[in-house]
Amino acid sequence: MAKKLKELGIITVGTLMVAIGIYFFKFPNNFSTGGVSGISVILKALIPGISSGTFVLIINAALLVGGFLVFGKNFGLKTVYCSILMSLAVYGLEYLYPMSHPLTDQPFLELVFSVIFPAVGSAILFNAQASTGGTDIVAMIFRRFTNVDIGKALFCTDFLIATLSGVVFGITTGLYSLLGLLAKALVVDEVIENINLSKYFTIVTENSEEICEFIKSKLNRSATVLSGEGAFLHQNKRVILTVLNRPQAVKLRNYIKTVDEHAFVVISNTSQIIGKGFREMM
Repeated sequence: MAKKLKELGIITVGTLMVAIGIYFFKFPNNFSTGGVSGISVILKALIPGISSGTFVLIINAALLVGGFLVFGKNFGLKTVYCSILMSLAVYGLEYLYPMSHPLTDQPFLELVFSVIFPAVGSAILFNAQASTGGTDIVAMIFRRFTNVDIGKALFCTDFLIATLSGVVFGITTGLYSLLGLLAKALVVDEVIENINLSKYFTIVTENSEEICEFIKSKLNRSATVLSGEGAFLHQNKRVILTVLNRPQAVKLRNYIKTVDEHAFVVISNTSQIIGKGFREMM
């Protein structure tokens, strides 16, 4: 139960970050970097009587219905929760904090925050195997019935939406939107990598028992021990393989210095660790 509540809290924070970035920075500046929020910005300009938040709510609701019709009970509960929460959060912010103009007179500064908030929020959601729905649902449906490369198809769609914003709002807004689209993809990938970042140790030592005991008892991790032989002097060595998070890595590195100052240690960054204690096999 505690694990489920923690996961719920994480995806809630991620979803609210997306909503904040969209409402406070994308909508007032008419930035359209694709997705449902981008479509909503353009539709609001074409149909002034309806707010962007209302369009987000309507489009996401329609996509959720489509998802249930196609996938039935197998449709992801996380996606449903995040999609509804994001739509209601944006819709509610319009009433709690109405905005008739951008927060600042610095469009580039606002573009940065319009990218960072949704990108970090989306990265948190992707890492928890969730999403805010929207065009992700379209991708799921396409994947179900076609062999189309979904990633390329969605990027082309987002690119078209960003380009269309230049037609509706002018070339400056269009260029900002295209820049934001490219930056969003880079930031999402970078944040996901850093969320999952671990340190992979390869330790060649003569004191393998002490180091393994420290890993097990002090760091609450495990390790794999291999037999090795030096190519130059042909001495028998032990090779310890282990993966730790960043704080644990610092402790192990400092400990190794105290028990074997001649140990050969290779520390690598990695974010794709699958197994017990890390990510489950998908």
